Amino acid sequence: MTASPLIDQIAERVERLLVRHEELRRTNELLEQRVLALTHERDSLKSRLMAARARVDSLIDRLPAASPSVDQGLTGKEHLAP
Repeated sequence: MTASPLIDQIAERVERLLVRHEELRRTNELLEQRVLALTHERDSLKSRLMAARARVDSLIDRLPAASPSVDQGLTGKEHLAP
């Protein structure tokens, strides 16, 4: 009766595979949760970045136009008397 040890080996192997399958399923679930959390974090950061860019653009638009001396590349020394 050599079939019994063979069946026992197969049964043991199946049990190990089932345990490994459950471990991998749990790991995959945790990884999916982490991906979801990171996706939400990325989306939040992108939204904050876009809001900050809009604020900076608004501030830039409110800046006064450059003075003529700056436009002509003067350093300010040209205005001093010798």
